[in-house]
Amino acid sequence: MGKRTFNVIKYALSFLLAGVLLYFAFSGIDWQQFARDFRQTRWGYVILFFAVSTLALVFREERWRALVEPFDPEVRRMKVWDAINVSNIANVVLPGAGEFLRCGYLKSRNVSYDKVFGTIVCERICDVISIAVIFVIVLAAKWDTFGGFFSEHILGSIGSGRDLSLWWIAAALAVIAAAYLILVFRLRGRSRFCEKNARAISNIFSGLAVIARVRNKWAFVLYTIGIWVMYLLMCYFMFLAVPPLSHLGLMDALVISGVGNIASVIPVPGGIGAYHYLVSLCLESLYGVQWETGILYATLNHELHAILIIVYGCLSYLHLTLKRKNS
Repeated sequence: MGKRTFNVIKYALSFLLAGVLLYFAFSGIDWQQFARDFRQTRWGYVILFFAVSTLALVFREERWRALVEPFDPEVRRMKVWDAINVSNIANVVLPGAGEFLRCGYLKSRNVSYDKVFGTIVCERICDVISIAVIFVIVLAAKWDTFGGFFSEHILGSIGSGRDLSLWWIAAALAVIAAAYLILVFRLRGRSRFCEKNARAISNIFSGLAVIARVRNKWAFVLYTIGIWVMYLLMCYFMFLAVPPLSHLGLMDALVISGVGNIASVIPVPGGIGAYHYLVSLCLESLYGVQWETGILYATLNHELHAILIIVYGCLSYLHLTLKRKNS
């Protein structure tokens, strides 16, 4: 199978999965209830949602510029901003395509592809670590909410009725991860699968090494924290924008942010379908929210952010095109 054929099949399956998840999310919706909730939307909070969404993008631009600056001291904010916005709009259509656009952009500025790729790997690692920290906080703060359901419905048959605590689960996961790493590196010369995984793990650590070159490491940390605080506020302001959810607080927004991060891992274009279904399911299961209200929240949160991404992406693409013509 050729690479082009493989990519066509991969993206076709990605769009198909998105369609299936959208069907499950929106099938059986009471559209009259959905419309009633929509008419009650508080658009003032939506404006605040747009404001913190923009700040999240600004923090991402500043963080990536901090990673690129050691390799290209003359890199400018506007050029990094344009590159990120154009890559974001590409990721809405084809997951992962935006990273290649970013690499190509800086490669054209006489910076090697490997170095640019290393900065993007570093960004992704920081995001994964941030997501893991968010889940630890959510589990620690909301274990009374999640623990019983998790133990009864997911681990009940495995545990045979034994009492499973959060710490036993964490210890088991740590042992599995350690065994996996040992196995992969010991068998890397004998198995193509282990060789591929060992190379991927090595690339991850190489990506982390890029942080050592950052001039202002505290600023880098603050940009990373700022990104995720803005994501938290996006979820919170959207709670306030939808009246039936306005009683939910920041910790609940953290839960939804964590669920949204799970949706972002599912290989569908821009999280379409996956975000709608998982967020609505979480709101219904944990907070007793009507499915229609959950769908409205997920739709507003996802689609308004997508619109913002598309607008900024189009403006940046236009700016780059005009600048290229004038140069």
